[in-house]
Amino acid sequence: MTELSNPVPSNPPRSQWLDVWDQFKSHRGALMGGALFLFIILAVYLGPMFWDIEATRIDIRARNQGPSWAHPFGTDQLGRDMLARMMAGGSTSVSVGLTAMLLALFLGSFVGVIAGFFKKLDGPLMRLTDLFLALPLLPLLLVMMLLFREPLNAAFGPEQGIFILIVTSIGVTSWMPTARIVRGDVLAIKEREFVLAARSIGTSDGKLITRHILPNVLSPIMVSATLGIATAIITESSLSFLGLGFPPDFPTWGRLLFDATDYLQQYPERVFWPGMAISLTVLSVNYLGDGLRDALDPRIRGR
Repeated sequence: MTELSNPVPSNPPRSQWLDVWDQFKSHRGALMGGALFLFIILAVYLGPMFWDIEATRIDIRARNQGPSWAHPFGTDQLGRDMLARMMAGGSTSVSVGLTAMLLALFLGSFVGVIAGFFKKLDGPLMRLTDLFLALPLLPLLLVMMLLFREPLNAAFGPEQGIFILIVTSIGVTSWMPTARIVRGDVLAIKEREFVLAARSIGTSDGKLITRHILPNVLSPIMVSATLGIATAIITESSLSFLGLGFPPDFPTWGRLLFDATDYLQQYPERVFWPGMAISLTVLSVNYLGDGLRDALDPRIRGR
């Protein structure tokens, strides 16, 4: 008798995340956007470790200087180094964007999951979402700034108070698109066979949501997260540009734009640097979100 040869073991199943990464790599714009956004993050958070000039250091003798080796981005009307202020302002703007995005993501995901899973709450929660969508965003933010600025400043200080106020204001006024997207996915997923099978064996609603619903709606949540960062940065920059953001001695990119408007004709580069930083950050985040959307959508993956 001839010995039977051992069967050749089959290849292990390919990981879904490898497919996602392959699709993401094929999107050149997403790769460039992700690399640029990572560079901006490293520059604003790690840059001050290598550039020892403080952002608030005043040197009247060096005011209104152009770019030089000592001050690559020049100085402002008080002699403060613009490169140091760009890095300090970037860390504040990016921190506001990330924190406000997390708040909006939590609120939107919570409302979307509850509305999609519980039929009785769907109508009231979606009408609440429509109400928030109908509100004019900028006037509402201005009213919140005027009403809550002084109490929060008195409780937490001028810097932490305005940070909490701006993050909360942006977060509670930008969760609606996430809620609508998540609700639509939950409505489709809760009728799938694996959810019905889990319900048939007596799985509670809480476990159904945490173990079966939430893991399957991570894709739209991640895409909304990237787009929410860009929206939060633009909103914070708009408020700071209007003079309703952080104090004058606490730089952000929007505050740098606001301070540079009085010197636009004499020193236009002061407007160029923060404006370019905001534009590149928003553009990189949008490309990153576009690539994530294509990579995480199984209908597009593989094309």
